[in-house]
Amino acid sequence: MAGNIFLVGLMGAGKTTVGKALAKRLNKRFVDSDHEIEARTGATIPLIFEIEGEASFRRREAEVIRDLTAQDDIVLATGGGAVLNPDSRALLKERGTVIYLRASVGNLLQRTSHDRNRPLLQKGDPRKTLEELTRVRDPLYNEVADFIIDTGRPNVQFLMQSILSQLDQGARKQAADASAQPTSGPATVMTLPPSTSEVLHVDLGERSYPITIGHALLDDPAIVAAKIPGNRVAVVTNTVVAPLYLEQLCFTLAAAGKKVTQIVLPDGEEEKNWENLMKIFDTLLTEKCDRKTTLIALGGGVIGDMTGFAAAAYMRGVPFVQIPTTLLSQVDSSVGGKTGINHPLGKNMIGAFYQPQAVIADTLTLNTLPDRELAAGLSEVIKYGAIIDVPFFDWIEQNVGKLVARDAAALTYAIRRSCEIKADVVRQDEREGGLRAILNFGHTFGHAIEAGMGYGVWLHGEAVGCGMVMAADLSYRLGFIDEASRSRIAAVVKAAGLPTKAPNLGQARWLELMEVDKKNEGGQIKFILLKPLGTSVIMPVPQDKLLETLAACV
Repeated sequence: MAGNIFLVGLMGAGKTTVGKALAKRLNKRFVDSDHEIEARTGATIPLIFEIEGEASFRRREAEVIRDLTAQDDIVLATGGGAVLNPDSRALLKERGTVIYLRASVGNLLQRTSHDRNRPLLQKGDPRKTLEELTRVRDPLYNEVADFIIDTGRPNVQFLMQSILSQLDQGARKQAADASAQPTSGPATVMTLPPSTSEVLHVDLGERSYPITIGHALLDDPAIVAAKIPGNRVAVVTNTVVAPLYLEQLCFTLAAAGKKVTQIVLPDGEEEKNWENLMKIFDTLLTEKCDRKTTLIALGGGVIGDMTGFAAAAYMRGVPFVQIPTTLLSQVDSSVGGKTGINHPLGKNMIGAFYQPQAVIADTLTLNTLPDRELAAGLSEVIKYGAIIDVPFFDWIEQNVGKLVARDAAALTYAIRRSCEIKADVVRQDEREGGLRAILNFGHTFGHAIEAGMGYGVWLHGEAVGCGMVMAADLSYRLGFIDEASRSRIAAVVKAAGLPTKAPNLGQARWLELMEVDKKNEGGQIKFILLKPLGTSVIMPVPQDKLLETLAACV
């Protein structure tokens, strides 16, 4: 069959993502065998498994593989179990170029952990299931594959280059074999596309530092060496980020000549506590890390806040660098020097202002971010437009669909503009003596939601998104913005995939929780309000208006 490419591999290996990108690059038609089965039966894969059983599904799968491989000029993403059928293996081998996308069990587990459309993972221990599937199927993938591509690093551009390089070598070899002439020249070398980046600066005099934004930065020893001081580093991360990026970063750090200590903490907002802060100190002391050791925060806002606080306190201050891997941390928490931990009675009530030496925001890390986490980050992007930059807010409204769809250009612009705005505010008010407090728009309500529901039940960005809707409602009730502005805030928050209805905590509990806020003075609850859209004011409000908002938004 003319020019067919067939992708095989376990669930979560990236067959659909890579297949779509490859088809677009090669101007071929993309087909997914699982989607074809669902189209023919009118039922989802999990439902077919439940009603008919796996054996019946495999027969349907074999029929679809037979039909699809007979077509021309396609990129086909096969189901993970398609290679179990010997006839399907033979057809794949005969009718096109077969690429085995291989990934470790850890990576597969991370990529499929939130996916309920994987019937084989819904019973028993998912890790053990993936280990057994790997044991059984890996030999079959190797048997049928023309070449293997490891998808451990979530860099689609790198994978494209690797595949195209292998296809080019294969085509040249076929041409040489056909003419009975040996190939000439060196084989195509697979190399990572060079990183591209742009640099912003947070201007704080002797505490100034750069924010480097770009793709593939974690693979660039030159950037790592330039931005991370010292020969000794300790990387602090968590159990979710570590399987994705820790090995990659440590390899790059070692290539830059640095000695690395690893500290892996539990994941979650509820883990941002004294106990885990002590775990950082325990490792630093056990490993005899001195005051020239640079702490590196590899992760989201929780890891960044705890690592920064640890750096501020360890030996009365050591250097630290932020490498944020979530959208929320790239646009907000990694910039500005706020560090700390939570207390059961209040969020971020124990901490310090301590600026990093640098921020390195690798946008490729957003490829592995769950949709819910991406939406949480968009809340902070929306915040910047609402409080300070109406043209940016207009742009967000027009491009929120692209942001949700992870359009690379849109995300890069949103990150850059958000960092520009925050860097300018921090420059004017480093320690939140006045202006900087406007960055807490939506946070008084949001922090109350987090504390009232229990840390980790709502993501921080989800609580802030809902809090902005409530703050906009309160601004409207005070006559500061019109109905159209209130509706625009609610609409864009909803379009970003964030909640717009607050939990019913009870009015007394709401007031109690909002009284524990760093902005409050003399027992008065202070709010950041819009007056009008694009301009902010910090002030206490009449309790009757506040209660009206609570009644309307819950």
